Amino acid sequence: MRRAMTDKPPSTTDVLIVGAGIAGASLAAALAPHRRVVMIEAEDRPGVHATGRSAAFWHESYGGVGVQPLSAASFATLARPPADFSDRPFLAPRAALTIGRGEEKAAVDAFTAEFAAKGVDVVRLTAADVAARVPGIHPDWTEAAYEGACSDIDVAALHAAYLRAAKRAGAALVTRAPLIAASRRGGLWHARTGQGDMTAALIVNAAGAWADGVAAACGVVPVAIQPYRRTVLQVRLGVPVCAALPLVVHVGGQFYFKGESEGRVWLSPHDETPSDPCDAAPEEIDVALAIERLQSVVDWPVAAVERKWAGLRSFAPDRLPVFGADPREPAFVWCAGQGGFGIQTAPAISGLLAAQLGGPQPTDAIGAVDPEPYSPVRFA
Repeated sequence: MRRAMTDKPPSTTDVLIVGAGIAGASLAAALAPHRRVVMIEAEDRPGVHATGRSAAFWHESYGGVGVQPLSAASFATLARPPADFSDRPFLAPRAALTIGRGEEKAAVDAFTAEFAAKGVDVVRLTAADVAARVPGIHPDWTEAAYEGACSDIDVAALHAAYLRAAKRAGAALVTRAPLIAASRRGGLWHARTGQGDMTAALIVNAAGAWADGVAAACGVVPVAIQPYRRTVLQVRLGVPVCAALPLVVHVGGQFYFKGESEGRVWLSPHDETPSDPCDAAPEEIDVALAIERLQSVVDWPVAAVERKWAGLRSFAPDRLPVFGADPREPAFVWCAGQGGFGIQTAPAISGLLAAQLGGPQPTDAIGAVDPEPYSPVRFA
């Protein structure tokens, strides 16, 4: 469990970041060396609702071709972080299979061709290859695409590293401080929070599932960020499945599962149930659905459900992340709608957005990404 860090709220700052999950923390770390930054977090510790519940992996094709440039550009930071940021990488090798039944051959072919054209290292496998990589898979699952670069992300370590970097650079983190309301007067935001009043030149909305509510509290038009519940469970199997089992994803979006430890897997029914912003909890029907779908793929008996949890992932209507200044109120900046790919794209999004807010322009692969497709201008 991450230890809560609470600083005395400054009365004024350059940039007030609402939310201290991976979106807010990564931006604070990138921006704090160049501007005064305060993060306010509604909970008693950062990363409670999405970041802290993520079973994240770096999977370059995840999120679609629109998200892939951000994921690809983030890889180097996650795999080879600077020494002053982390003394070890945040990635551990996993590999991924996107699979389908025989009648889904065209879908797997299209998936492979689409991402290969984007430079993703993805190759088609034969049915024998699939059976060798997933022992016990039913014989009708014959189609698969293989991505060897897929890796697990140590989410807790990454989030903690961003919080440490932000603090070292002078950023303040104020917990139990929801944004209640804010208005703009005299060229500044006057914000009322759960820990007192503050003024700021800019407000950054990194509030995840609460992003539209934060916009409304600031008098800014929401962009229809919709939270969805996602269920994940850890099961103990009645057969000795290897911990290094690849991430196995259905090409039609019905499930994913991966090895966790010897004889255990994490799995999800890939559910996306619309939800109000809340402290999400798993529904028993989704737990049962996850197990049913797993057993439609492999002949592994489930001995016990050892853990189950749910988190919220939030999407804009076009399912691309939203970051940049609001076109109607440029002093209000969006950093939201990061779906389930917010962890694996955090280095790129934070670097690109920091450059827009007074930080340096990235000169590596991140700097080569065009931020325009992700701008909130597209919703104006």
